[in-house]
Amino acid sequence: MQSEQVPAIQADAKTRRRARWDGVLAVAALAVILAYLLAPPHTVLDGADRAAYAVCHRIAARSFVFAGRPLPLCARCSGTYLGAAAGLIVIAARGRRRAAQLPAPAILAVFGLFLLAWAVDGFNSFLTLVPDLPHLYEPRNLLRLITGTLEGLAIAAVMLPVVNLTLWASPEPRRSIGSSRDLGWMLVAAAAVIAAVNSEWAPLLYPLAVFSELAILGLVGLVNAMLVLIVMRREGRATRPRDALLPLLLGVALAVLELTAIGLARAALTDRFGLPI
Repeated sequence: MQSEQVPAIQADAKTRRRARWDGVLAVAALAVILAYLLAPPHTVLDGADRAAYAVCHRIAARSFVFAGRPLPLCARCSGTYLGAAAGLIVIAARGRRRAAQLPAPAILAVFGLFLLAWAVDGFNSFLTLVPDLPHLYEPRNLLRLITGTLEGLAIAAVMLPVVNLTLWASPEPRRSIGSSRDLGWMLVAAAAVIAAVNSEWAPLLYPLAVFSELAILGLVGLVNAMLVLIVMRREGRATRPRDALLPLLLGVALAVLELTAIGLARAALTDRFGLPI
């Protein structure tokens, strides 16, 4: 009888050690996140600028300005991050937050067109940075915002199933965008993002800045969370929301460290070589 109990005792001890280790990792991740959020400068806008500085060129002329202050992200990046966040919110609101299948081919083709429009407009906009270089048309911030937002929707529709397959033991066998109605609601969300950013209405400065920062941390954090699950060999094991907490915390903590490192490196290169951005 005693020999039969040994494996169970060892397994129980291993579970307790794993729980303690998970607790240590969770506390460390929270400490990193809080340190980032509370680090100077302490203002809301400066904190959003710090996150955006690592992922966006932030050229003032290519940004929307609210009450004399540009948004943390340029027009195209504002669309990308806010559009992706809005798309994920819509998918969750439509009851598909654990969907593990890509949209239907016809809807994927629509998202492909969104990505193509984003790429063409981005390349055309890039051409204008070189004096006297021919380009297809004169870029506009509104067009940058629209194509960026549509790209964000495509990111949300494709990213969510990948995250769910990596995270959950029993992800739902349904499409992230299951019908034209779902796509329609995604477009409604995109229109809301575009209208809010394009309005340049001063009272929206702080909400959009905070939402932008959260979108950056959230999207980068989700990518990192998938990597964490793979490295820890825990992919496809979560059965309840609590099981998702640790990888998500670690993912956001890694995002914080990555954004900080990129921001410091960019600042050093800008200072050293006098880069215009």
